[in-house]
Amino acid sequence: MAFNGNFMCTTFKQGLLNGDFDFSSGTSHVYKIALYTNSAVPTNFGASSGTDMNADVKFYATNNEVANTGSGSNPYAAGGGTLTVSQVPTTSGTTAFLSFSTETFTNATITARGAIIYRSDASAPTNDACVVLDFGADKTSTSGDFTITFPTADASSAIIRVG
Repeated sequence: MAFNGNFMCTTFKQGLLNGDFDFSSGTSHVYKIALYTNSAVPTNFGASSGTDMNADVKFYATNNEVANTGSGSNPYAAGGGTLTVSQVPTTSGTTAFLSFSTETFTNATITARGAIIYRSDASAPTNDACVVLDFGADKTSTSGDFTITFPTADASSAIIRVG
């Protein structure tokens, strides 16, 4: 099984401490979400070994990415879609968190089991993975919208949280 849970990538945690990731308002950093089939193998994503897409994933790769598909205002293309931070980093209690706006790929025919959120801009480090997302099962759209809705932006549910 390639996807087996949601994970914050270890290199992302290190990058946070190095100051490599900025999610604040007005940042020049670009974050994307790429979709994958359940055939994705972590060694294609910089991990040294293993069969599960997990915290060892280091960067975006095209291996087993879903096919380019769709039309209209936001079709799916290699590299995925550009995310908009909907909740800039904030805190509640001892947990810091952020979230993204819903991402919709229009008129798409897609079957995806999971995704990677990664940094994609001209500054180093580029294509570094932040999180691996497991959809729990294949999610499919056929000539329709493929929508990714992120959980509530709070200390217990936000897609990226540090507690």
